[in-house]
Amino acid sequence: MKILERYFFWENIKPFLLSLVVITFVMMLDRLIDLLNVIIEKQLDFLTIISLFSLSLPFILALSVPIAVLTSSIMSFGRMAVDQELTAVKACGVNIYKKMTLLYIIALFLAGGMAYFNDFILPDTNHVLKNLMIKVTYRKPINAIKPGTFTSFENISVYAKEAVGEELHGVIIYNRESSSFPTTITASKGTISIENNANKVRIDLYDGEMHEKDAHEQDKYQIRYFKHYSLIKSDLGFQIDNSPTSYRGDREMNSKQIMSMVESRKKDIDRLENELKPLRESLQELPTNLEDQEVYIEHKKLNNMIKLKVAEKDEIEKTIRVYQVEMHKKYALAFACFVFFLIGAPIGMMTKTSGIGMAFSVSAVIFLIFYVMIVGGEQLGDRGLLSPALSMWIPNIIFLVLGMIVTYTSYKEKSLIDLDRLNNRIKKLMSRFS
Repeated sequence: MKILERYFFWENIKPFLLSLVVITFVMMLDRLIDLLNVIIEKQLDFLTIISLFSLSLPFILALSVPIAVLTSSIMSFGRMAVDQELTAVKACGVNIYKKMTLLYIIALFLAGGMAYFNDFILPDTNHVLKNLMIKVTYRKPINAIKPGTFTSFENISVYAKEAVGEELHGVIIYNRESSSFPTTITASKGTISIENNANKVRIDLYDGEMHEKDAHEQDKYQIRYFKHYSLIKSDLGFQIDNSPTSYRGDREMNSKQIMSMVESRKKDIDRLENELKPLRESLQELPTNLEDQEVYIEHKKLNNMIKLKVAEKDEIEKTIRVYQVEMHKKYALAFACFVFFLIGAPIGMMTKTSGIGMAFSVSAVIFLIFYVMIVGGEQLGDRGLLSPALSMWIPNIIFLVLGMIVTYTSYKEKSLIDLDRLNNRIKKLMSRFS
């Protein structure tokens, strides 16, 4: 390794480690604020608190590492530009960007390492963290239900309009255990209790009704009314260890598991298409005279069956999109390490941001724009307005192009705004007003 390349490496590695520690610490403080109410309300022991924070660390690192790359590149090259070190190197006839080849290679390797981290380590820690959070929440089980949203216990989804004390009001439950058609249960109120060391949940419902569809005879539909009904879900498997449970969300699966799930869901779509074809043919063969009572009933029955299967197919397609978006998101965030170095180094050279505060400010603005684009792309991908791959890679593509443009501008020694000079002018202007 040549002297100049080695110097560039060490001038970047020290700010990177400093930025990583500071950014991770700030994000952990934000996580502490989120968990503070749970820690106080549940009176968690020290070991559980440490487990919560240690399991939250991988998710934070998935975001803090790209930010640290951006911050360190702006800080290091900005300082060298302010101290005229880059000017001295150029005066010797040395091409700075050729001497940065090693840093580009390291940034690529870091992106590859983060891709492995996001795909294999992060999903498992997210899974264990989810189980731990459920275990913690079950110390007061009603807190597991957030009013206005669906909460899932494996094959059971629970919705409540509001929570009053220890009771849930306006309860809706979808139970997908018995057949391919979920059983819908509604109740005016209900309570939740935990048994068997948080391994069994019992939901007591009052003044409601149960809607069931026969899986074998699809034209049969039952409605049962009840004063009191108990729904018990056993063997949840929520333990505070690394043992796997049967259900994983999209952020708890690696790419191989996601692809396996997608292939399975595509088979379900093919099955539904095969079931829809004869139903649509039967509907077309019916007489058009709907004034006939028998024809009207048959027509309505076939329409309802088609709507149910189309709704099920749409839900499966949405699930597939959500999982595919999450898979591409893992790699898009990892590749951002390289993109941010590509855009951060020339920005540091051209803006001459020597202070750590200015470097953090510039990198925070850039990452905020990037993250907003990622979140927006995720929403578009989930809704099917963009393909899952394109929705997640558009931010990287845009910033990669911007990085090339900024690198070319820096190579041609064109200047951008001198942020230090602008900051000094703003301070002088404010002092005059004061």
